Amino acid sequence: MKNFFLFAFLLISIVSNSQIKGLVTDENNQPLPLVTVLVDNTYNSTTTNEKGFYELNIKQKGKYTIIFQFLGFKTKKVAINIDSFPHDLNVKLVEEKYTLNEVVVTNQEDPAKQIIRNAIAAKKENSERTAKYKADFYSRGLMRIKDAPKKILGQELGDFDGALDSTRTGILYLSETVSKLSFQKPDKMKETILASKVAGKNNGFSFNNAASVEFDFYENYLPFQVNIISPISDNAFSYYKFKIDGSFYTEDKQQVNKIKVIPRRDTEPVVEGYIYIVEDSWAIYAVDVNIKGYRMQTPALDNLILKQSFSYNKNDNIWTKNTQSLDFVAGLLGINLSGRFTYVYSNFEFEPSFDKKTFTREVLSFEKDSNKKDNDFWNSIRPVPLTLEESTDYTKKDSIQTLRQSKEYLDSIDRKNNKFSLFDVVSGYNYKNSYKDWTLSYSGVLTSLRFNTVQGYVLSTGFNYLKNNRENRTYTSAGIIFNYGLEEQKLRMKAEYSQKFNNVNDALLSFSGGRDIVQFNANNPISSIVNTVSTLFFKNNFMKLYDKSFINVGYSQEVINGFSVYTNMEYSERKPLFNTTDYTVVKKDKVYTSNNPLLPFDYNKPIIMKHNLIKARITGKINFAQEYWSRPDGKFNLSNDKYPTVYLTYEKGFAGNESQYNFDYVASRVSHDFPLGNKGNLGVNISAGKFFNGDNISFVDYKHFNGNQTHIGQSDRYLNVFNMMPYYKYSTNDSFFEAHAEYDDKGFIANKIPLINLLKVNMILGYHNLSLPGINPYQEFSVGLDNLGFGKFKLFRLDYVRSYQSTIHRDGIVFGLKILNALN
Repeated sequence: MKNFFLFAFLLISIVSNSQIKGLVTDENNQPLPLVTVLVDNTYNSTTTNEKGFYELNIKQKGKYTIIFQFLGFKTKKVAINIDSFPHDLNVKLVEEKYTLNEVVVTNQEDPAKQIIRNAIAAKKENSERTAKYKADFYSRGLMRIKDAPKKILGQELGDFDGALDSTRTGILYLSETVSKLSFQKPDKMKETILASKVAGKNNGFSFNNAASVEFDFYENYLPFQVNIISPISDNAFSYYKFKIDGSFYTEDKQQVNKIKVIPRRDTEPVVEGYIYIVEDSWAIYAVDVNIKGYRMQTPALDNLILKQSFSYNKNDNIWTKNTQSLDFVAGLLGINLSGRFTYVYSNFEFEPSFDKKTFTREVLSFEKDSNKKDNDFWNSIRPVPLTLEESTDYTKKDSIQTLRQSKEYLDSIDRKNNKFSLFDVVSGYNYKNSYKDWTLSYSGVLTSLRFNTVQGYVLSTGFNYLKNNRENRTYTSAGIIFNYGLEEQKLRMKAEYSQKFNNVNDALLSFSGGRDIVQFNANNPISSIVNTVSTLFFKNNFMKLYDKSFINVGYSQEVINGFSVYTNMEYSERKPLFNTTDYTVVKKDKVYTSNNPLLPFDYNKPIIMKHNLIKARITGKINFAQEYWSRPDGKFNLSNDKYPTVYLTYEKGFAGNESQYNFDYVASRVSHDFPLGNKGNLGVNISAGKFFNGDNISFVDYKHFNGNQTHIGQSDRYLNVFNMMPYYKYSTNDSFFEAHAEYDDKGFIANKIPLINLLKVNMILGYHNLSLPGINPYQEFSVGLDNLGFGKFKLFRLDYVRSYQSTIHRDGIVFGLKILNALN
């Protein structure tokens, strides 16, 4: 009965607001989803929903011809005379009959090849026909979850804010957007969101937008995790075989050829399925292809089905994309997801006159109150009617959100989750006030147990207070951290405070102070976990530490679009430290090196003397031609692939207890990724710097380079590390030049190597250079394989590295563990 009333309400909404409405079925009365419905010789179009229902907005009464177009079925034109609204129009579509001309000569090439050649030759002309336009855009995203586990790795999953039913199945995500587009090829777009809605979220800001789904088959590549080769790209025949599956004629007597797209190699970034090409004009009529997750290097994604439908306008002689859909199936760790994203383009205006202010760095914006539109507005503007399931989900999620945001409900949940147990003393504990959105956390000593030769076994714990403001995505955080070395028998503690003021310019203020034990290289080139294993099991204590008592204040913000400033000032007292333990689990006969990075077997001479200094640092970051999204809850920056990111730094040490510790330092860094189409990506990171008046400064303030002596890689990319370099051998207080380059083939080479291609991995080529005054440059060359792993877990990387300095060279293997980033 409940569903009956909801269904009746849905029908009333449709009747009250739509102009032409109806149901599209096949000859067996089965509903047809994603049928294109449009007014003949206009750009007023829509599509049917999953249940075959459609709504088409017609503002004036009169005579119209309505076209129904769907792949695999004959296009149907229906002439109607509207004398009152709403107008009901149900249609049945008949399956298309494909004909295949007989091939007279048995060894003649498949006609599909010539059709594809013609399509490639004509794609520039066809693309230019729709290179500049204004249009209306609608998107709807639906994501389902099925048979979700109750726990993953021991952690409760919950019911996803009420999305799951008793079988732990339900709609995980449902959202809609309506927007206005201005577009000019190759890459100028302005999108204004008129309305945005997300089920169960009262802020309603969906991330659905037109730019992220701009899949143009006339271009050589489709932008996914890796560039997918279009079936009519310039080099399509290197990646695909083609077979004609027949042809049919449209209502306008235009012949459409159905071409089967067959990958030449399974592991390449390719599609498979069908592309439909119009004879003579060689324009795209439709696309129906799928992309395997491993082909786009997204292992959690099993399959993605991409469909596009184009309609013909006789007045403009243009084939225009009017609908697009993305269906997907994905799964990981027992979570099985599926869904569909539907996109409708309508009311095109080609070759409009754009003024100079149309295209700016702001590529997406939201109109005021776009997230607060009521049901009447949505029912009047939504081009694709909701299904009963979707309408139910909106109603259900809105009710659940109202309940679960109430103080009574949130307090009841907190009472359950805030229960304290004795095990929490060692594992950690969180106390949460969900209604006021603050959390008090205690870090358990068990999860922080580490080892180093200065402190022995180390126990760390602390308390942190976090207050979030979800409306504008700001926060306040304050905490205190305790660190105790069992062998050193010394307790250190420090306090931290940070405040993010807004999400428009990312203004952030931070304070910290206390006593800490830190690495000489502030970049922490060796993680505490890796150092613990390296020390206890191999007796390699690479982590070199000193004692710091300090007070620090920092502030950062984006000054203007694309230019951010980071400032920092710190007073610190630095003291040397020495080894206090020789304990190890294995390798008892091996001797630990000292805590002096430059004199590893001198256990008495410190690397620094006790001293104090004030350091001030300012860094400017420039993202050239940075684009951005503007939402009511903040600004989202988008880097521009065409330009590098530049960093400029000035640092001054002053007020030292002795003048020798004072110095000036300037540096610059340039980083950039060069996309190479389907041939991969080249990443470059180059930096240079110089000290002034730095002859006798503390070793703490030297420029230290990120070395690696553990043979364990700890990052996704090696664009800021030398994998065979000793950690502090080349630290300098003079000038330096540092360069890193890494080519990731994204499978372009690896997919063509027998046996290697079965692994579905990327080949990585690396080069690293460090140049210092008075010595020969240090260089590293490497070749490796990335995305190694098991099934959908691609967490490993393996590199062979050879280092050179003059006539001296070393060889080594580096085993990359990307998961270490999350554990540190």
